[in-house]
Amino acid sequence: MTIRVLIADDQQMVRTGFRMILDAQPDIEVVAEAADGVEAVELARRHRPDVCLLDIRMPRQDGLQAAMLLAGPGVAEPLRVVMVTTFDMDEYVYAALRAGASGFLLKDAGPALLIEAVRAAAEGEALVSPAITVRLLRRLAAPARPQTPNPLSERELDVVELVARGRTNSEIAADLFLSVSTVKTHLESVRAKLGVRNRVGIASWAWENKVVG
Repeated sequence: MTIRVLIADDQQMVRTGFRMILDAQPDIEVVAEAADGVEAVELARRHRPDVCLLDIRMPRQDGLQAAMLLAGPGVAEPLRVVMVTTFDMDEYVYAALRAGASGFLLKDAGPALLIEAVRAAAEGEALVSPAITVRLLRRLAAPARPQTPNPLSERELDVVELVARGRTNSEIAADLFLSVSTVKTHLESVRAKLGVRNRVGIASWAWENKVVG
């Protein structure tokens, strides 16, 4: 199955570079490009791509506002959004993920991580640049919050802890001596019980509720 991608960035060179990287993959096709947030929302709603790559700082409407319109709470049929930016700022990361984004990458993360983020988002998973993952999740856990009742089984908690530590499904399966399909089944159950959309939501819950030390 081909993963259909929209690229939104106000710099033509960035859009061209991303298109060349992604179109070179046999399972990925760039179907639209946008130079600002308003155009990105219009094209995303028209083409319904599998993944939207959005820059944060764009004219007319920034990527965070566009992400909220395409993937935020209350959107009936949310699209999968990956934020790609030059700015490694915690408030941007936090706002993007709270807006429903399925990933957050820095533009200097490299082609391999860009491709991996697109594929992860298309599969309903999330990827955040490794350089900021743990810092972000610790910040999410920093405020004093009342712990919510734990609805998860012991095995589900094992899976959740590894998700919060940034492990992939394959790594979780190896660590817990499970099949990848079993890990995915546990994650679907966890999402349903916690009422979150993706593994970033799972990881946030884990840090907020002290599942991870």
